[in-house]
Amino acid sequence: MSAEVDALTVVNQLRDLAADPLNRRAIVEDQGCLPGLILFFDHPNPQVVYSALLAVRYLAECRANREKLKGELGMMLSLQNVMQKSTSPGETKLLASEIYEILQSAGKEEAEQAEAAAASCRRKAHFFLGSNNKRAKTVVLHIDGLDNSTRRSLCEEALLKIRGVISFTFQMAVKRCVVRIRSDLKAEALGTAINSTKVMKAQQVVKTEDGGELMLPFQEDASVLVEENTDIPDYLPEDESPSQEQDKAVTRVGSVTDGLGWLSTAANFLTRSFYW
Repeated sequence: MSAEVDALTVVNQLRDLAADPLNRRAIVEDQGCLPGLILFFDHPNPQVVYSALLAVRYLAECRANREKLKGELGMMLSLQNVMQKSTSPGETKLLASEIYEILQSAGKEEAEQAEAAAASCRRKAHFFLGSNNKRAKTVVLHIDGLDNSTRRSLCEEALLKIRGVISFTFQMAVKRCVVRIRSDLKAEALGTAINSTKVMKAQQVVKTEDGGELMLPFQEDASVLVEENTDIPDYLPEDESPSQEQDKAVTRVGSVTDGLGWLSTAANFLTRSFYW
């Protein structure tokens, strides 16, 4: 197996582990993983760079991790380099910019910002997260038919084809998908893409003024142009991607222990990799 394939395997495994909130603190506390992810930001393969950024974006969802992420040697400078690099795909630059802004604001009146964001969300009756980046928004989808890893893979393929999708996280137990998208992308495009699978049907979950939730179906006869994404390289094929293990991690109590074991393997790879 080549060094590049090894790098892809490691960074995608770290990305999938970071998608599980139970693993995020352990990854940040590990002495080898953060430095390795930062080095991946400068990898010649854009797929490796994007997966590394997505892993850090997941880690930054935990507020307790943000100060450590921000203070990690080379983190902020490497994010700036990705943002300024002329060869970086547009969505990669946007994701790097989002992470940079989140970490830059770490520890600065977070409680007030969170309250202001919540008030804004209630007024707009949308469930948007991460409002500190005005160029991106979050859409929560409830997906009927999202019952297994096969359907999940089908949903992933549909979302990855849409230009403007930044990242997404599945909550299989409640059949939901949290999607980060550019602010100029309509939520209807997500519904059209998922409904086109013919085996799943999406509804948008929005917050009401009284704090409850409302599910809004997408118009079946609505004419929504879905622009295909050509900037971002595809993820690893399903047979090389550990997505099935991530499905187990969502519901399995032992996911943290399993994650720590894999973190040790990843750290050993990073230590002996071609970077040093």
